[in-house]
Amino acid sequence: MNHDAYPDDLIRGVLSSVKSIAMVGASNNPARPSFLVLKYLLGRGYRVVAVNPGLAGKDILGAPVYASLADIPEPFDMVDIFRNSEAAGAIVDEALALPTPPKVIWMQLTVRNDEAAARAEARGLTVIMNRCPKIEYGRLSGEIGWTGVNSRMISARKPVLLGKGVQKLGIDRG
Repeated sequence: MNHDAYPDDLIRGVLSSVKSIAMVGASNNPARPSFLVLKYLLGRGYRVVAVNPGLAGKDILGAPVYASLADIPEPFDMVDIFRNSEAAGAIVDEALALPTPPKVIWMQLTVRNDEAAARAEARGLTVIMNRCPKIEYGRLSGEIGWTGVNSRMISARKPVLLGKGVQKLGIDRG
């Protein structure tokens, strides 16, 4: 797979099919990008569990925190990696060693490990690198366009007001 550019249909398909996400490197600091992404994904209906050894046994915004992927008691669809590119290799290997590996490995912005991606793809997993699911969801749903960013999407679809004055569009734009 060409990891320099991903078709919108691939990203949309991943974000539509994934229901549960293990976020490695999640933080309880509201100023950290991982906290903001976790909050966003929870708000879009994903079941998110956090992986952070320093916070294991606690929760972040109601999402339980575990010390490692192996400690998570149930299977999950995607691993979202908020660690550096070098650390991503060991995280991918840990995910591949699980009794039920995830379907998707997602490496955050600036995180790219081609060797780890090749190992995961050889086992049939989908790999996305150097992208943020929050940004991609917002771009594909049209939500980013509401903040003044040109999403190159034109829609007559009326946004839905979902409590507390927040408008949300879904990713399925069929």
